[in-house]
Amino acid sequence: MNVLDVLVERGFVEQMTDADALRRHLENPARCYIGFDPTADSLHVGSLVPILALVHMQRHGHRPIVLVGGGTGMVGDPSGKTEMRQLLTREQIENNVRALQSQLSQFISFEKDQALILDNGQWLLDLKYIEFLRDIGRHFSVNRMLAAESYRMRLETGLNFIEFNYMLLQAYDFYYLAANYDCFVQMGGNDQWGNIVAGIDLIRRKMSKEAYGITFPLITTASGAKMGKTAEGAVWLSAQKTSPYDFFQYWVNVDDRDVGRFLKLYTFLPMDEIRKAESLEGQELNACKTVLAFEVTRIVHGQEAALEAYEAAVKVFGRRTIPRDLLPSSGIPQDLKVDEGAAVPTTPMSPEELEAGIPAFELFARVGLCESKSAARRLIQQGGAYLNGQRISRFDQPIQLRDLQDGAALLRAGKKKVHRICVEG
Repeated sequence: MNVLDVLVERGFVEQMTDADALRRHLENPARCYIGFDPTADSLHVGSLVPILALVHMQRHGHRPIVLVGGGTGMVGDPSGKTEMRQLLTREQIENNVRALQSQLSQFISFEKDQALILDNGQWLLDLKYIEFLRDIGRHFSVNRMLAAESYRMRLETGLNFIEFNYMLLQAYDFYYLAANYDCFVQMGGNDQWGNIVAGIDLIRRKMSKEAYGITFPLITTASGAKMGKTAEGAVWLSAQKTSPYDFFQYWVNVDDRDVGRFLKLYTFLPMDEIRKAESLEGQELNACKTVLAFEVTRIVHGQEAALEAYEAAVKVFGRRTIPRDLLPSSGIPQDLKVDEGAAVPTTPMSPEELEAGIPAFELFARVGLCESKSAARRLIQQGGAYLNGQRISRFDQPIQLRDLQDGAALLRAGKKKVHRICVEG
């Protein structure tokens, strides 16, 4: 099966250039690339669609190029932004590039030329400006650039000249990879359509060759929220920024309407199994969410972390029965033996402090279950705070050493946020 058909069937494709020619191009092993901005030292859930698209490409015999923007990161992509991105220092970008290179290698195999990971700073940072304008800039129409959606949005709030150059730099990346690495397919979010098409046009003008583009839909949840965003902030792929347990819980709590779509996009489970699961409701749909959470956590954090997060969720929320004929290709264990307390976010505290007692509203704020003490007061007064499964009746109820069971106590805010406290040492 052609990888393009796989991507279309699983919901990865929003737009593509010349579908028939692209399909023919992908009948043989081909290079393809996606660029990632080094704006932080970790990617987040919003980056999973492009990452997994490259994994599908590799699984079908193609050779991905992961391009980390050490050069373009010095400029900042205006696409999808209402204001200019904060410019990072060279040192910050270099640190982020190294972190992203390490993170992306968890998903894609770079052995034996199966894939490449490159930093566009290698060729962009030493460009000579006048030569670049004469050789590359002359092929770009300002009128056409201003018509691009990424620029048109920003014209209302103000487009900085440094950002205006971004399309030229990304187009040059595509041209450079085509000329030096025989790469003629670029993929990216749908907000990158104008930049991708500009690169295709530059390759045609400079090399007299055809190149191709695929864009992904900008994923939002059924409620309209941006994918990977929560009230607490972004859901990161780094275990240091978002624990595997919290990551697992993010997927368990997705909207019922999103389950089938997310199984297609974020797992590698067979499509025939997913189609059977799409019509399920009630407890069976909840079981699908557990499988979804396990599979995505396994892909991002590995089998062991996924098992620990699943065990912890079972301990906190109880076991969800998963029928053996439901998504049977999943690696989720059917005979799980729970390891108490594994992977639940935990804060150790001194026995002296617990002996004296800590007011509930202060403790909930301290461990991050609430944004502030006032928010914790409101939560408790509204009956949404629990200690070891029992509702906390007073906002200043002391949490004490005697409340710990087998050395730990479980705090819960609402139905989904939990935190464990234990005695130090």
